[in-house]
Amino acid sequence: MNNTSLDTLPDQQPLASVTFAENPEPRCPCLLLLDTSGSMAGEPITELNEGIHAFYNELQTDSLAIKRVEVAMLTFGPVRLISDFNTAECFFDPQLQAEGDTPMGEAIRKGIELIRSRKDQYRANGISFYRPWIFLITDGAPTDEWQSAAAMVREGENSKAFAFFAIGVNKADMKILKQISVRDPVRLQGLKFREFFQWLSNSMKSASRSNPGDRIQLPPPVGWSEI
Repeated sequence: MNNTSLDTLPDQQPLASVTFAENPEPRCPCLLLLDTSGSMAGEPITELNEGIHAFYNELQTDSLAIKRVEVAMLTFGPVRLISDFNTAECFFDPQLQAEGDTPMGEAIRKGIELIRSRKDQYRANGISFYRPWIFLITDGAPTDEWQSAAAMVREGENSKAFAFFAIGVNKADMKILKQISVRDPVRLQGLKFREFFQWLSNSMKSASRSNPGDRIQLPPPVGWSEI
């Protein structure tokens, strides 16, 4: 993966929030777009849930990251907002379930809108922020229209509105992911979700120690292979 620099839906879970007045620290927003379609049933969804739990646990052990890193979680199969942007101290332990098709295009479009809305909230409250990260994780191919979502990704990358990363698992259609993501998608070897989220937590903790606008050198990913 290349280095980069940081510059109400059905079934939404209730989540306590920390106000900007309580915590005026700069924010490092990270959006997780997670495939929970039927093909993820069994071991894949179990490993994904365990990886997410480990991710939040890691963030909660870092005194600065817990104040600065904000994570939102959007699943698709169908599209659901599991948790809106908030810091790790407000984490609840979701138990994602696998069902349905793979509406990846809809998930990406909704996710980008979620990013835009959160950035507007930062600006309205005088909160500085880093360039948001979006991570898409899928084991298949979109079952809906995805070309418009791919155009939105390209537009967002070109304007430095966010950095988008596509991660393929098992039989993910890497050719389509390559058309969606400006960066080359990477394939996760096996079901190493825990290793992926360990890498992500380390990256977010590093980002939280920098200043908004700094170039962040991401540590090399372990257990991934570029296509």
